[in-house]
Amino acid sequence: MPRRKDAVIPLYQFRCAECGPFDRHFPMADVPDTSGCPQCECDGRRQITATRLGSGRSTAMRLLDATTRSASEPAVVSGPAPGGRRTPQKVTTNPLHRKLPRP
Repeated sequence: MPRRKDAVIPLYQFRCAECGPFDRHFPMADVPDTSGCPQCECDGRRQITATRLGSGRSTAMRLLDATTRSASEPAVVSGPAPGGRRTPQKVTTNPLHRKLPRP
């Protein structure tokens, strides 16, 4: 099954006995118990850590970050949006339209 471009691949932490901790990305279904250290190529054991899914590379992750950020840092509006006034909606003369709910 092909992987989507913006799919989030979790980040896992491993610990090398010689060099210390290092991180690697693996799909959840293919996480090994050990991985080669990037410095000395010794096997490092996987550590139990909090879930780290937020790599910021995906469109969905950027949207979630922007939404979270807007809760504490709302955008300040200093005036109406550019483009002038809205055009008035057309009024219908169909009597059946009177029964429709209004916004």
